[in-house]
Amino acid sequence: MNVYDSGRMADVLAPADYELTEAPEGADLIILNTCHIREKAAEKIYSELGRLRALKENAQEAGRSMLIGVGGCVAQAEGEEMVRRAPYVDLVFGPQTYHRLGDMVTRAAAGTRVVETEFPEEPKFDSLPVTRSKESGSKPGNQGTSAAFLSVQEGCDKFCTFCVVPYTRGTEYSRPVSDILDEARTLIAAGAVEITLLGQNVNAYHGIASDGSNQEWGFGRLIRSLAELKGLARIRYTTSHPRDMDDDLINAHREIKTLMPYLHLPVQSGSDRILTAMNRGYGVDEYFDIVAKLRDALPDIALSSDFIVGFPGETDDDFKATLDLVEKVGYAQAYSFKYSARPGTPAASLDDQVPEPVKAERLARLQKILGDQSSAFNAACVGKTFPVLFDRPGRYQGQVAGRSPYLQAVNVSVTPDDGSDVDRIVSDLFGTIRNVTITESRPNSLKGALVDDPANNNPADHPLQVDA
Repeated sequence: MNVYDSGRMADVLAPADYELTEAPEGADLIILNTCHIREKAAEKIYSELGRLRALKENAQEAGRSMLIGVGGCVAQAEGEEMVRRAPYVDLVFGPQTYHRLGDMVTRAAAGTRVVETEFPEEPKFDSLPVTRSKESGSKPGNQGTSAAFLSVQEGCDKFCTFCVVPYTRGTEYSRPVSDILDEARTLIAAGAVEITLLGQNVNAYHGIASDGSNQEWGFGRLIRSLAELKGLARIRYTTSHPRDMDDDLINAHREIKTLMPYLHLPVQSGSDRILTAMNRGYGVDEYFDIVAKLRDALPDIALSSDFIVGFPGETDDDFKATLDLVEKVGYAQAYSFKYSARPGTPAASLDDQVPEPVKAERLARLQKILGDQSSAFNAACVGKTFPVLFDRPGRYQGQVAGRSPYLQAVNVSVTPDDGSDVDRIVSDLFGTIRNVTITESRPNSLKGALVDDPANNNPADHPLQVDA
């Protein structure tokens, strides 16, 4: 979401003649776009601001001005505190106000310290530029034009007791279908063949239809409409909530070949008691039922998840239930963290906080199992042939990198025998989907070899079935 927001901030600033630069030392404006999910992420902001303060002072000594801004969820939650701790920051704004960024920068340049952290009445998407340039859409977060992000839903009404999202992003808002389709067409015209749909609870989407009926569409129907767009070869989405995994969306995984066979489905805990304390709204058996339905609809689907260990009151038995769930489900990838108390959330004031050493020991055990599962999933891919979307150069000369249908990083080395220009071949592969036979698995990536088939060079028409 922050990668997407950063690209849109660049769009908002483009009419004021701002353009992106890779070098902060020469920048006229530096914006940190922030996340407040965990304490570590929030605290890193202040150390980074200290580094930027030195750059700003150096610029002033050289006779030029440099503005520093902080946007996103930390700014939303700690705006006034941020001004107190870092008075050299010129503008502070929340994630729902960046459509006003042009005006904020103008005021900050005139010497006014700007703090905008309220939730405006108008949806920000109504005021954002219609089009996104390749420049602004590609550089933040190294998101290439062939694989793009598209925000369809924001905010959350679930109010999990550990989570700050409802307080920093606000309540659930779904963009109208027509706006999403228009932006998707623009992204495709700019070179995107894969679009990842974004939302804090993306499958809670309930946007107004584009046919004038004023009816609400669910997420499954939105995906079906996007799948009809010419030139769009791949659809992904994140992050989903188990409570909103309805039958229509599950059937979309069965029926739509451009919907990738990889789903991030956060469970957080394998203990019903802890799930209730978290206010997740489902139990372990319900989660298992969803997984079973998904695998019935698409047997080759790969799952990833989120886990929190050491939630207040978590016992050894609760933690063991989480390990049991992991063993039963089997994940291709997962993100796991120690519980981090976020100020203002109900869980932060709960009794029976788990000691830090216990949390650390549990996390290490969980990550060992999750890591073994991920490695096993990657190893099982060796010898199979996958369609890979190449979207960036590899680490080494003559190497091109992309993503498998299962979101794995895949690296391919180009070694022509006829003396062809390797760099040109690598460049020509960007934005194409090509069959790759996997030759080696690594903990976080795969290596493969191109299948010599010129017919694979049309990403819009490429079949996305996996050779099992």
